[in-house]
Amino acid sequence: MGLMTRLREEFDFIQGNYLVLVVSWILMDFAMELPRTYYSLYVLALGGSAFIIGLIGFVSFIALASVQFPGGYLADRFGRRWLVTTMTFVIAFSFVLYAVAPSWHWILLGALINSLCLIYQPALMATVADSLPSERRGMGFSIITLIERTASTPAPALAGLLFLMYGLVSGMRIGYGVMVALFLVAALLRTRLRETIGTVGKPGVKDIVASYPQALRDAVAVWRVVPRSMFYLFIAGLIGFASFMMVEPFFVVYAVKDLGISELDWGILMTFLSLVIIGFAIPCGKLIDKAGRKKPLLVSYVLSALAMLFFVFGDKLRIFISMLLGGVGQVLVMSASSSLQADLVPREYRGKMIGFTNFMNYIAIAVAQLSAGFIYQKISHQLVFFLVILFQIPALVITLTRVHEAEEREA
Repeated sequence: MGLMTRLREEFDFIQGNYLVLVVSWILMDFAMELPRTYYSLYVLALGGSAFIIGLIGFVSFIALASVQFPGGYLADRFGRRWLVTTMTFVIAFSFVLYAVAPSWHWILLGALINSLCLIYQPALMATVADSLPSERRGMGFSIITLIERTASTPAPALAGLLFLMYGLVSGMRIGYGVMVALFLVAALLRTRLRETIGTVGKPGVKDIVASYPQALRDAVAVWRVVPRSMFYLFIAGLIGFASFMMVEPFFVVYAVKDLGISELDWGILMTFLSLVIIGFAIPCGKLIDKAGRKKPLLVSYVLSALAMLFFVFGDKLRIFISMLLGGVGQVLVMSASSSLQADLVPREYRGKMIGFTNFMNYIAIAVAQLSAGFIYQKISHQLVFFLVILFQIPALVITLTRVHEAEEREA
């Protein structure tokens, strides 16, 4: 009885909006991980190349960046719920293009539509921040990572099974079909979300277009009302996140084509990565809530650099080590940075702040992925991974010297 009481007290914040989002993420992350396992190989099979993979990433992230300012403005002006629920439905249908694609051009179109619909991202993350008590944010963001990975853990293995049974292209088409269905279920669940701010409404197309200049002004102006640490947290995060995302589409290509890892073994490695993240999510969350946000951030940069080094010179064992180090680093950086941002930014400015930081992150990722595609295809396969290691150094130094804990955590 004492244990049950303690568990209830420990996890009593999992309710309301937070619970709805967690359940929807369970469905969506399993769905996304299923075709993501072999996504880059699918693009190659549809006539693409390493540069085309980078080009699709470039177009996708430029489109994603373009909607972040209005996304943040609309989240704070009209409310979070409408954007999140409506756009989740549209995103579900965008994956039909992936499922039926006769060539890589359809993937490019689907990625463009998908990214434009992610105008809801600032509203989504603002809803999470609004719904978590300040003293539980480290645990709350870690639990999101934990549950996402718990749900997605079987996906790489199932993707490997589909590969064995139907081959790459047909197996991927089935995976994207499952993705459409589960995203629609998640969208229905999100209709149960409740608004977290007082001002609500449903913006029309005119509102979205007209909001852009004001959204841009507001997103820039918000830096005058947040602590200086937030700016340096943003810069460090921009460097670290963009450098990792630069090579994300090329992991499977390098592992299969250069290191000789089989497609089935890659699915097993992805499953192991999910298990690592699951195993460390709760301990890392508790560490962040008790020891603060900054130290875990510093550790995450070191772990990411080491993980990349093991991967570049990998065999099956070294890639397992890489997944272990990278998985822990991923939990630490996502949970600690999200918690610290919520600590530093007042509730009424969170949508705009998330919109601004997302915009800059996505522009950086777009350029980085296009550059990585060119470097990978024309210059060196290994160089792109070494660049990730190099970029962890300024991110670590900025965090160490310029980022500080919030003196008083925002509600």
